[in-house]
Amino acid sequence: MAEPEGSGLQVLLHTLQTSSDRASILSILQVLGDLLSVGTDRRIRYMISKGGSEALLQTLVDTARTASPDYGILLPLFRLLAKVGLRDKKFGQKALELGALDVTLILARKNLSHSPNLLHCLWALGVFASSVTTGAMLGINGAMELLFTVIPPYTRRRPRIIRAAVEVLAALLRSKSNSRRAVNRGYVASLLRLHQDWHSHDTANRYLPIRRALLLCLKHIATLQSGREAFLAAQGMEILFSSTQNSLEDRSLEPVTSVALQVLRQCFPKGPLPLVTASSAYAFPAPGHPTSEPPRVLAEEDFEDDGDEEEDRDSDSEDAKEEDDDLETDVNKLSSKPGLDRPEEELSQYEAMCRELSCSFEDLEATPGDDFTPDANHLHIPTAASPEQHRPDKDQGSRGPEREDAPETSLLSMAKRGRSLVHPVPQNGPGTNPHPVAQPHGLGMGPSGKDVLDLETLLQEDAWDIAVTSCARSSACLPSAAPPGGTADGIHQLLQTHPQHAPYHDPYVYMAKARGTRSVADFKTLAFPDLWGHCPSHAPEPLLERKRGIQRVKILEDIRRLLQPRDVIDRVVFSLDEPRQHSAPNGLWFSSKFESGNLRKAIQVREFEYDLLVNTDINCTQYQQWFSFKVHGMRAATPYRFNIINYEKPNSQFNYGMQPTMYSVKEALLGRPTWKRTGYEICYYKNHYRESLAVTGGASRKCYYTLTFSITFPHHGDICYLAYHYPYTYTALMTHLDLLEKSVDPQTVYFRQEALCRTLGGNACPLVTITAMPASASPAHLEQFRQRPYQVITARVHPGESNASWVMKGALEFLASSDPGARLLRESFIFKIIPMLNPDGVINGNHRCSLRGEDLNRQWLAPSAQLQPTIYHAKGLLSYLHSTGRSPVVFCDFHGHSQKKNVFVYGCSIKETLWQAESALGAPAVSEDVSYRTLPRILDQLAPAFTMSSCSFLVEKSRASTARVVVWREMGVARSYTMESSYCGCNQGPYQGLQLGTRELEEMGAMFCLGLLLLELKSASCSRQLLARAASLLNAQDGALDQQLRRRSSGGGSAELDDEPPCLEEIDYGPDSSSDREGSCSELDRQIREWASLQDQDEGREEEEEEEEEEEEEGTGLGRRDTP
Repeated sequence: MAEPEGSGLQVLLHTLQTSSDRASILSILQVLGDLLSVGTDRRIRYMISKGGSEALLQTLVDTARTASPDYGILLPLFRLLAKVGLRDKKFGQKALELGALDVTLILARKNLSHSPNLLHCLWALGVFASSVTTGAMLGINGAMELLFTVIPPYTRRRPRIIRAAVEVLAALLRSKSNSRRAVNRGYVASLLRLHQDWHSHDTANRYLPIRRALLLCLKHIATLQSGREAFLAAQGMEILFSSTQNSLEDRSLEPVTSVALQVLRQCFPKGPLPLVTASSAYAFPAPGHPTSEPPRVLAEEDFEDDGDEEEDRDSDSEDAKEEDDDLETDVNKLSSKPGLDRPEEELSQYEAMCRELSCSFEDLEATPGDDFTPDANHLHIPTAASPEQHRPDKDQGSRGPEREDAPETSLLSMAKRGRSLVHPVPQNGPGTNPHPVAQPHGLGMGPSGKDVLDLETLLQEDAWDIAVTSCARSSACLPSAAPPGGTADGIHQLLQTHPQHAPYHDPYVYMAKARGTRSVADFKTLAFPDLWGHCPSHAPEPLLERKRGIQRVKILEDIRRLLQPRDVIDRVVFSLDEPRQHSAPNGLWFSSKFESGNLRKAIQVREFEYDLLVNTDINCTQYQQWFSFKVHGMRAATPYRFNIINYEKPNSQFNYGMQPTMYSVKEALLGRPTWKRTGYEICYYKNHYRESLAVTGGASRKCYYTLTFSITFPHHGDICYLAYHYPYTYTALMTHLDLLEKSVDPQTVYFRQEALCRTLGGNACPLVTITAMPASASPAHLEQFRQRPYQVITARVHPGESNASWVMKGALEFLASSDPGARLLRESFIFKIIPMLNPDGVINGNHRCSLRGEDLNRQWLAPSAQLQPTIYHAKGLLSYLHSTGRSPVVFCDFHGHSQKKNVFVYGCSIKETLWQAESALGAPAVSEDVSYRTLPRILDQLAPAFTMSSCSFLVEKSRASTARVVVWREMGVARSYTMESSYCGCNQGPYQGLQLGTRELEEMGAMFCLGLLLLELKSASCSRQLLARAASLLNAQDGALDQQLRRRSSGGGSAELDDEPPCLEEIDYGPDSSSDREGSCSELDRQIREWASLQDQDEGREEEEEEEEEEEEEGTGLGRRDTP
C-alpha cells in the first residue's frame, strides 16, 4: 500500500508545480490540507521525504511572481507551508535556494494594510526564521525594519498581526548578526519602550503572548555583550525590575515573568567572586605538586564580560547524538585483565596486614571461659524501638561469652516486621611517613608548659552554669578515668553538670585522639558537636516542601541589592585570607577553624543577611560544595538569610526538598545533642559571578551558583554549627573504632585495628579486620578460620561525602554486634574495612580531593606510594589477596550522591554496557557471570532506603580509573560496587518523602552487611551447616528466607523515572533554552486553526471590529505610533 500511496502523492506534488490551472491547484491544496490535518506528524514527514517542501515553495515563488498574485492560492499555500516548514529541518535552506524569502518579504510589504494577507506572510516568515542562517539572510534583506513598521505601541487593533510580527522578530534576533544590527540601530531602547507601553496598558492581561515575545527579543539581544550594555544604558534593569516585582504571585503572568527574570539575570553585570585568590586559602607543599608562585590577586582588569560570538549558530544544524560516547565499547578493554602495577615481591609486605591467616591462637586454649566485661559506658545500643536508646544499661556490668542459643532479636527478623532499626554493638599500628607533615591539632601545650585554655564565654545567661563550649590545644593525653586540669577540668565540669550519652562516644577519648590529628591549618579548637557527640533524631525528617515562587523572590532580592543599595552593608565579618578577626557589632560571628570546617569568607550584606564563600579543596581551584562552620551572636525568633555564592554544580537536591544541618550547643546542653535538618526558603540558582580570566587564561569561564536558605535560631546568644550534611570527622572515626573495639568480647570477636599507611598529612589511615575467633586452637578449627573468604569495604575517598561514613558506622557496629546475623557473618567471612580512604581531605574540610588536589578515586589504575599512599596500599592489599587466591566475594566503596535520591549501587557488566551503547560487536561471544545483580536485588527487597531502579552496571571510559572498575577488571571481582547514598532523601519505598538522617544511613550500613549474608545463603556454594545455623538463629525455614526478604511496605513501587523533573523555576541562560521555543509547531498550528475557524464563522467581521476599535483609540489617545 505504501508504494501506490507514495506514487499518488508524488503525482499530486508534480501536478502542483507544473499546473497553471487555478482550479486544479486549489483542489490539490485542499487535498493536501485535508491529508495533513488528521493523524500524526508522520504524514507530514513522509510528504517532506517525497519532496513536498520543494513543491510548495516552488508553487509559492511561481504564484507570487505573477503580475497579479492570486491570494486565493497564496493563503492556503502559506498555511500548508507553515505546517510543513516547522517539521522540515532544512526548510530554511530550501526556501533560500528557491528564492522564497525575497518573494515573501515583497508580499508582506505590499500587504501592510491588508490584515489576512499580511498575517499569512508573517506566518511564513516565522517558519523561515526558525533557521538561524535563514533568519540572518532575512535580516540582511530588511525584515526587521519591516517588522518595526508593523509593531505599534499598545493597541487593541490587529492583535494577531502584532503577535505574529513580534514572534517573527524574536526568531530573527536569535541570529547574532541580527542582534548586532538591532543594537547598532537603537532597537533596544525601542523594544523597552514597547514593553513598558504594553505592560502598563494591558491591565487585563489579554495580550500576554505579545508581551512575552517582546521580552524574548530582549533576551536574544542580551546574549551579546553589546546588547547587555545597550540594555543597561537604556535603564533596562530598572524597567524590568519594576514591571516584574509585583507580578510574582500571579500565576497567569508566568509566561511573561519567567522570560523577564531570564533577561534580568543575563544583563546583571558579571563580576569575579569577592576573593583575593581562586585557589584555596590553605597551602600544603605536597610531593610531586609543582610549587606555585604566590597566587595572583584578582583585579578588575583581569575580568571582562563575555564577548560577542562571531559565528551564528543554526539550531537545526545537527541532531544531538543519543549514544553515550562515554561508554566503553572496546570488548578487549572490557574483558582484558591488566597485569600487576608493581613488582610482585612488593606484595609480601601486605602479609603483615593479614595476620589472621598465620596467628596460632594458642591463648584460646589457656583461657576458654574468661568472662568479658565491657566498659559500662559502651554497652550495646538498643534498637530504635527501645526507649532506652540514649541511656547506658546500668544493670549490665558484665557479660559472658556469646552463646549460639542467646535469645536475641535478629536484625533480619526486625526487618521482616518492618521495624526501624539501629546499630547493634561490635591497636592502631604505627606507620612511617616520608613526607612533610601538617601541624597536629587538638590538645596542646602553651609556651609555659601549661595547658592552653581557649574557653569561650558565650553562654552567659543565668540558666547556664558553664561557659565552656570549645577546647584549646593540650599535648597531654587525657585518660577518661582521671581527667587532668585545665581544659579537661572544664570539660569534666561540663559533663558533670550536663551529662551526655551519645552512642559510642567519650569526650575524653575524643580529646586524646584529637591530639594526634594533623591539619594543614593547625586547627586550635575542637568543634563542640564532635566533642560532645551526636544522638540520632527519633524519626526521619520530611522533605522540605518547596514554596512556590521562592527562587524568583530571591533572584529579585539580589537584583534589588544592585539597583537599590541603600540598606546594603557589604562588610566582611570573617575571612581566612586576612589574619585579623573581623568585628561584627550586633551581628553574627563566624568561624570554621576546626576539623572538617569549611568557610572561607562571610560578608554581611544587610542586617540579617550574609553572603558566604566556601573554600576550594587544597591545591585546587574547584570543588566548592562542602561547608561546615560555627556561628554565634544570633537573636532568637529572627530570620537570618545565608547565601553561599560560589557553588559550581548547575543543580542541587536543595531545589528538591533537601535541607542543611544544624547543631545547637544550648540544645545539646538541654539533653538534645543532635544534628538536625534546618532551614526554609531554600533554593539553588545561577548567580552573576564568573571565573576570572586570570584563572582561565582566556578560556571559557566557569559560572557560579548560589545556595540560599533562611534560619530562625531557637535560642538567643546560642552557638550553632551549620553544615552541608551530617559531619563525620576523622577524629570521631578514630574515637569510634577505639570504643567499638572495647565493646566486643575478644574471646569471640576478632577485631583488629592497624594503620594501612600514613597519609601525606601524616595521619594514619585505619584498616579494620573483623571476623569470628576460631572455636579453639585445634587444627580443624584453625583451618576453617583461615579458609573463610574475604569481604572488602571502603569509604570516604571523597571527603565531603560524610553520609558514606555514617553508612560505614552502621556497618561496623553491626558486624561487631551480638546480632545473630552478624555472628553468622563473622563465622563465614573475614572483613577487611578501610573506613576512611582520604583522612587528610576530611580533616581539612575538602570536598573531593587529597592534599595534592587530586580526586583519589581516579588514581586506582597506577597509584603512587609517594603521591597517593592510601590508594596505593589499598590496591596493594587487594592485589595481595588476589595473588593468594583470596579475592573478595564482594568489594564495595561507599559514597554519597548530591544529584539523586535513595540509595543505589553502580556495578560492572560487559554485556549491559555493550547493549546500552548499541554495540552488538562481540556481545554474543562474551561470557559473563550475572550474579553481580543478586546483591542489589536483595538490598532492594531488604533495605527501606535502597532502590534497584536507580542502579547502573555500565562501564564508562571516564570511570576506568575508579576503585569499582579497577577491582572488577584487575582482580576479577564480579561483585565490585560503588554504593551511593543520597544527601537528600527518598522518593519511593517506606521512606518516601523523608530526608535521610544518621539513623537511616547507619541502618543502610547494617542492611548492606545483612545483604552479604543473604547473598551467601542464596549461593550454590553455601554449606548445609551454614544453612542449618541460619535457619536456627534467624528462626526461619530453609525455604522461607525469600519471604523474610519482603521488607518493602506499600507505597514503594520499583518503577522510577528520572530522579527529578526539571525545576519549574530554574533559570536557564542559554540562547537555546527549552523555554524559548516560541516557534513551536503546535502553537502555530493552533493559531492557524483559530484563524480559519473565525473566518468560517464570520468572514470580514474582524476588520469591522478593528475599524471601530481604531476610532475608539483615536478618541482616547491610544492610537499613536512610535517607530524607531
